[in-house]
Amino acid sequence: MTSSRTAGTIRLLTSTALATACGLALTACGSSAADPARSGASASPATTVVKGVTIASDPKLTDKLPEAVRKAGKVRVATDVPYPPFEMYVSEGSQEITGIDHDLGQAIGARLGVRFEFTGQKFDGLLPAVQAGKFDAVMSAMTDKKAREEAVDFVDYVNAGPGWLVKEGNPDGIKVVTDVCGKSVSVQAGTNHQKILDQRQELCKQEGKPPITVLAFPKDSEAQLALRSGKVSADFLDEVTAAYVADTADGGSTFDTVLGKAAVGPTSASPIGIGVSKSVPGLKEAVRAALQSLMDDGSYGKILDAYHVPSIAIPQATINGALD
Repeated sequence: MTSSRTAGTIRLLTSTALATACGLALTACGSSAADPARSGASASPATTVVKGVTIASDPKLTDKLPEAVRKAGKVRVATDVPYPPFEMYVSEGSQEITGIDHDLGQAIGARLGVRFEFTGQKFDGLLPAVQAGKFDAVMSAMTDKKAREEAVDFVDYVNAGPGWLVKEGNPDGIKVVTDVCGKSVSVQAGTNHQKILDQRQELCKQEGKPPITVLAFPKDSEAQLALRSGKVSADFLDEVTAAYVADTADGGSTFDTVLGKAAVGPTSASPIGIGVSKSVPGLKEAVRAALQSLMDDGSYGKILDAYHVPSIAIPQATINGALD
């Protein structure tokens, strides 16, 4: 738990000249670092430390940003909190967001010379909020799906498959996917996992077993509570989140995981992407270029390593790489 409590600590480090010019105004420092570079003046790039990794801004990538974003100095990002380890609060009662998505977002923003400003929203309202112009992007462990690509463009940044979160010791003996037929399971509403569960009903039917009773909740924390209280036999979610919750909740004494193709049924690791507004031309290309540069220089891998999830890394940032 120590690393998750310190994961959100991000310190902006600038040169002495920039510090003198900007004082303690971090946002102003970020924008002033980019402007001289674009005008050809000599200036050291601003640097930001994310999970112990120093990220320097790149004026050439800053120039790829839409003018409105450059002037604002930020990308407005919607996210659903909590969904650890992708997004979570630094500590109990805190409103400061941390997690894989938050830290990768800060790294991408730092490379672009702007700030990724995260704001909490309910998951099923994330894409409508971007379409309405309230946000520029979504970064919330969201699976890149063809249907979702109609609403936003995705810059894919990791791959992850689904898994089961069960009570410690797996008392209901869930080993293969049809073991949940006739049982109640929880899932977060509006997610790809809910759609997969709907498809699994056919497997139950083929084996002559009763259907799965699916209880959908607005937040995965509520789905976990249903499991904790005994209302359901399992929670169906991202395998990375399942493993993190099992390892950290109550010191690792409350939950277990059941992972693998036999347990979740026929599926494959799916690309998770940053959903970028179609109304901000050029933003997805700038985000993709910044992410790729972080992959190329090793910063991306170091941030994933800090969360102990190197297996979800991908070698290349792609746009709209949905598998379906």
